[in-house]
Parts: sequence; C-alpha cells; structure tokens
Amino acid sequence: MMQDASHRKAINAEKAKLASAIAVLEAREAAGLSQQTLADQAGLPQTTIARIERGNNTSIETLAKIASALGKTVSVALI
Repeated sequence: MMQDASHRKAINAEKAKLASAIAVLEAREAAGLSQQTLADQAGLPQTTIARIERGNNTSIETLAKIASALGKTVSVALI
C-alpha cells in the first residue's frame, strides 16, 4: 500500500497534521494552561486551539501566535 504514491502522500500529510496537534497539546499541558487561557494569551478563539489539537490544519501564523503565548518558537523542517 505504501508503494502507491498518492496513498503515501496522504499518510505523510496526516502525520504532519497530527505532529502539530500533539506539539500544541503537549506544550499547552506542560505550561499548565487550559485551551481558553492559551487562546486568550495568543489572541485566538478557544475553538481554534481545540480545532488544532484535533488535528485540523492551521497556518504558520497561527502556530507562531500560539508558540509566542507559550514562550516558544515555531520550527519547520522539511525532512
């Protein structure tokens, strides 16, 4: 199945979405913040934090706002 290029592409896209979801969730929990508190500090709606943590796509700009609110930076790697 992984030999099918379109299937491989879909799996890699899903892995990338989940990686950002896990990163946001773990950083928020490590900071001891609720979704609402993080959203307030990042200037975003709480629903945006929930959406990202469920694995939905988001922009680098939104991730940068969240990272800043957590005292972190965003790093992008193409591997």
